Amino acid sequence: MTKGGKMDQTDIQSRYDLVIAGGGYVGLSLALAIKQASDLSILVVEPQPAEKMRRDERASAIASGATKMLGQLGVWEAILPHAEPIQDMVVTDSKLHDIVRPVLLTFEGNTDEGVPFAHMVPNGVMVGALYDAAKAAGVDLVEQDTVLDFVEEGPSVEVTLGSGRNLRAGLLVAADGVRSRLRDLAGIPVVRFDYDQMGIVTTVEHERPHEGRAVEHFLPSGPFAILPLKGNHSSLVWNERTDDAKRLLKMDDFTFSLELERRFGKQLGAVTEKGPRKGFPLGMVLARSFVSPRFALIGDAAHGIHPIAGQGLNLGFKDVAALAEVIVEAARLGQDIGALDVLERYQTWRRFDVVQMGMTCDILNRLFSNKSDILRHVRDLGLGIVERLPGLKRMFIEEAAGNSGDIPRLLRGEGL
Repeated sequence: MTKGGKMDQTDIQSRYDLVIAGGGYVGLSLALAIKQASDLSILVVEPQPAEKMRRDERASAIASGATKMLGQLGVWEAILPHAEPIQDMVVTDSKLHDIVRPVLLTFEGNTDEGVPFAHMVPNGVMVGALYDAAKAAGVDLVEQDTVLDFVEEGPSVEVTLGSGRNLRAGLLVAADGVRSRLRDLAGIPVVRFDYDQMGIVTTVEHERPHEGRAVEHFLPSGPFAILPLKGNHSSLVWNERTDDAKRLLKMDDFTFSLELERRFGKQLGAVTEKGPRKGFPLGMVLARSFVSPRFALIGDAAHGIHPIAGQGLNLGFKDVAALAEVIVEAARLGQDIGALDVLERYQTWRRFDVVQMGMTCDILNRLFSNKSDILRHVRDLGLGIVERLPGLKRMFIEEAAGNSGDIPRLLRGEGL
């Protein structure tokens, strides 16, 4: 573990089968999945202290497939008491000053299996449960350190940590976020689009219960999502043009609350901001390759997409399930887990799904985040058609739940 931000030399070996750069939800779940199903030695390197990550007050929408994986990994039981199921979802499309916001599309919250298609989960609770389980499983965890550099050396990769420690591993996995420095060091180019939008994330308290309902208001500046949390609380994901978002983030609490109320509406009574107000730029970043010899990208390091469909973290969990399955199977067959032909199996499995979801979110954002009355009538007509076709609605729910396509075993709730 760590002492004063430095690696304790007595607690760590110099040779690992797998080193993971990034100890967030994606990095920790990958380490846990592989460790539980194999005897591979694993090191996770995380720049932040674990206690700071446990205090993260934000929340994320976790799809049904991901909850099955977390259940298989033995952590969902600890998360569930803090999770709020999404019972149903409504979609509206209006201008900011419209008095009436007609509901154009509704989704019941259960999948074909009769379970909620998603839960809202506090980030701090989730990362804490994964950290504790990974540590108990025998994963080596290093906090307040980074992977500074790496070089492929034939049958291994030489890894240099910021603390000065040099390691040798069979495979290095980058789970270091959308601005991945390791992706750049690997020389992997990206496709990048800037939407000139920012997402504002905060938590609010309201007078009346939300009854598990998620609401997506499509406004000309971008979607305004209200996502249910425990009690009379909701998480907001509020998209605005960059200049407007920066202005909103700097507002005093009273002025911000007025702007919030204009978008939130009166359906849940008086609304009060309770969580920290944070903003992040919105764009699309897709790595042109997810792998190179002895190196793989997962999660946001491989793909950053618009949050309009709430699938960013769930795509990362799909990466985890696919890469863990590929690595564990290769290890059982006595194959080199860092060999390019092994890693290509992971890339082939995941790349089409990621590109498809990225482009879908891109199209949806461009279709809905504009002031064109013509486009508004067209998209409202489209939403109305979907509302009248139960089979199509069911297909969308199963896709959002992560239950469609070539699903890895963990996402089906099966062991590796």
